[in-house]
Amino acid sequence: MRVGIFGGAANDGSIDAMVAEAKRAEADGFHSYWAPQIFGHDALTALAVVGREVPRIELGTSVVPTYPRHPMMMAQQALTVNAVTNGRLCLGIGLSHKVVVESMWGMSFDKPVRHMREYLEVMMPLLEGKPVGYAGEEFRVNGAISVPGGSRPSVVIAALGEQMLKVTAALADGTLTWCTGPQTLSSHTVPTLRAAADKAGRDSTRVIAALPVCVTTDRAAALERAAKVFVIYGQLPSYRAMLDKEGAAGPADIAVIGSRSEVVDRLAALADIGVTDFAAVEFGGTPDEIADTRAAVKELLG
Repeated sequence: MRVGIFGGAANDGSIDAMVAEAKRAEADGFHSYWAPQIFGHDALTALAVVGREVPRIELGTSVVPTYPRHPMMMAQQALTVNAVTNGRLCLGIGLSHKVVVESMWGMSFDKPVRHMREYLEVMMPLLEGKPVGYAGEEFRVNGAISVPGGSRPSVVIAALGEQMLKVTAALADGTLTWCTGPQTLSSHTVPTLRAAADKAGRDSTRVIAALPVCVTTDRAAALERAAKVFVIYGQLPSYRAMLDKEGAAGPADIAVIGSRSEVVDRLAALADIGVTDFAAVEFGGTPDEIADTRAAVKELLG
């Protein structure tokens, strides 16, 4: 299982802070550094800068929303970033959420699975350097892209539900999950993705699981902090559905909290259920917790 670090500076820090996060992740031996896209920095633009400063680690977006970006423009930007980073980009994309798409952006969230299917049917050939002539329900595209030095990045989808996992298996390289606990990964995510990939004759089985992690001697305080820090995710329908599958009242219940050995054992067990990549969302509340959490996640590197 490959192990990465989920950065926090993309949303509330500077670009220099993102570079510093990625440099430390690379120096610590991690395989990947993941940048979220919420309402702070644009993740792809920021990773282009990071990639010039941090030469070896995989750089992933987690995730860029599809609705505000035409698939041809997403492909063009991704090819550019992959050229800048010498082929180290993992392009993570997702729908975002109905409340964001409709209430903030004023766009329709009708038929999101169809939207993602058509989006990928346009974007993936463009990433492979092929011209596209496409007439769908949502997209009508005729064009091609030529980015010197650009190559197709790995493409993963924030796919949680069954239908989105099937689209992912047919058209992309895997999924990137959040607020999805180990039981749900084992009983739902991994088997659904693998079965659909087998049916499509493809190897779209990369499963990147992101979970909150904290090594602590004060479990109650860490649970309380997790409940506050991650509260919004329990209120969004797509994540709520995954928490319900897990039997979790809220995001704190799927956080990996405990002693160093407990945390290491729980994270290592993810590989046994088919998780190919783990991205740690560290949320230590004290300097000791921050240091101990990083040390525990590093143990997974062997």
